[in-house]
Amino acid sequence: MVSQLESLNQPEIIYPESDGNPMADNTVQFRWITTIKSNLDWLFAQDEEVFVAGDLLWYPTENNNKKRQAPDVMVVFSRPKGERGSYQQWKENNIAPQVVFEIVSPGNTQTEMNKKLLFYEHNGVEEYYIYDPDKNELSGLLRNAQRLEVIEDIDNWISPRLGIRFELAEPELIIYHPNGQPFSSFSEEKEKAEQERQRAEKLAAKLRELGVNPEEI
Repeated sequence: MVSQLESLNQPEIIYPESDGNPMADNTVQFRWITTIKSNLDWLFAQDEEVFVAGDLLWYPTENNNKKRQAPDVMVVFSRPKGERGSYQQWKENNIAPQVVFEIVSPGNTQTEMNKKLLFYEHNGVEEYYIYDPDKNELSGLLRNAQRLEVIEDIDNWISPRLGIRFELAEPELIIYHPNGQPFSSFSEEKEKAEQERQRAEKLAAKLRELGVNPEEI
């Protein structure tokens, strides 16, 4: 009876869905976060067991709402797509995000980045990529046994989990899909769609000049 009452009197632990920090400190950081996230969404669009998230709080341990991080982008294999207020690992078959990206901003301190590294190393991340767009510097770490170790030659490195390739170029990093196509931003995709629309309109007009109804083709 005593233990039952103690259990009933325990306050419910709340896992906040926001840490109060902005998703990005500036437009460059935001562009990179959204570009990586959206391209990974496209890459795994047909795989219902790959969950991709941006700026989502990850709680690795039940009953501990202080231990958390919100990776700029994280990828979790063997977990279904879907909406989540936070990633509570014990509700996800205890599967930790395997791949994490952080985009460095001027507001990030070295102490903060060191804490993130220790968190990701301790909680099972397999691949950790850090890109500083202001300095155009990319670094990566890969899990070896129990530790994350620095990838010495990151130029043209292919992610074991994602199959994407990183090219150290100027003025900024280029990331390639497994099919060789470079990652593109929303604005670039919008421009491509507009170019395709104009091309289709010109073709339809040409067909009409030749007496062909394009809608009947």
